[in-house]
Amino acid sequence: MTVATSLIPGLDEIVKNGDPNRRAEAARRISELFLHGAANFRPEHVDLFDGILIDLVPHTEIAARAALAERLSMLAKAPRGLVGQLAREDEISIAGPLLRRSPVIDQVALIEIARFKGQGHLLAMSARPALSPDLTDVIVRRGDREVVRRAAGNAGAEFSHTGYSVLIRRASQDGVLTLAVGQRDDLSGPQLRDLLAGSVDIVRRRLLEVVKPGRQADIKQAMSEISGEPERVESRRNFAPAQRAILALHNAGELNETALLGFAKALKYEESVAALAAMSGVKIGTLDHLISGDRHDPILIAGKAVGLEWATVRALILLRLGPNRVPAPADIETARVNFARLMPSTAERVVSFWQTRQSA
Repeated sequence: MTVATSLIPGLDEIVKNGDPNRRAEAARRISELFLHGAANFRPEHVDLFDGILIDLVPHTEIAARAALAERLSMLAKAPRGLVGQLAREDEISIAGPLLRRSPVIDQVALIEIARFKGQGHLLAMSARPALSPDLTDVIVRRGDREVVRRAAGNAGAEFSHTGYSVLIRRASQDGVLTLAVGQRDDLSGPQLRDLLAGSVDIVRRRLLEVVKPGRQADIKQAMSEISGEPERVESRRNFAPAQRAILALHNAGELNETALLGFAKALKYEESVAALAAMSGVKIGTLDHLISGDRHDPILIAGKAVGLEWATVRALILLRLGPNRVPAPADIETARVNFARLMPSTAERVVSFWQTRQSA
């Protein structure tokens, strides 16, 4: 770079062979040069600075790198390579500012960092102005209590169906998280009901006090449903005993995939459908109608949306067929391949459509 080399004679030699002190000084001067003119630099100029600073900045002291990261975090034209390098540092005073707000870190990098770095990194990125469902899936799975609370309270965060299921399950042991999740505008009616079903009465009353007026009616309705009679199901089957059994499991914190798999293997149709309905937010009557059709697709879709393993989905397919029917191996293999190919986002959209249709 002409400007950089004119200010710092022998820059190429410093980058390749200079001692740490000379490299640190060069990094400081070039960083200042970049920050002073960043707003006017073209992309190719930013790339040139990026290539030089990536080699020099690691030789500066932690305090210097932290100060640089803080200033870079606010720049839309910050050098992407350098920002990515600093955001991956273990020292949170360096990585934190960039993870909190840098607009140049892409989703792939954020998800990678979320998967492998510590709680400080997760806490920092939980405060970003926007969080994608793919990123929050990792955050709520790996994050500690403080991380998950911050993500749930972030109005710019989006959560997948699976992410919300994890949030609601964790909220059953955390009143503060229940309040954060319950105030979210994108929380569906079935999800609100599940959230309240797992909370204690004092938390429910507190949530009723802090939510927006328009949401209070939803909470009162959900609380009425929880304490009232089981859902009325139009079916030839009697689901009432199964509903009571599933509600007891839910209240005990034991409604999970293991329980669902046990019901399916034991050929307990009503309990299996009631459990899958509770986990997916789809009404029992809707699921019963869908599952009793001619295709396996509804089981594949519901299973993918709530994050079931293939073994559980297979058991549900066998349950659907009944004890006197043996599926052809080719049919089971076709179902397995379709389940593997089915994207969670696609399954969640279909489940959301089922939920919307049943509410209409």
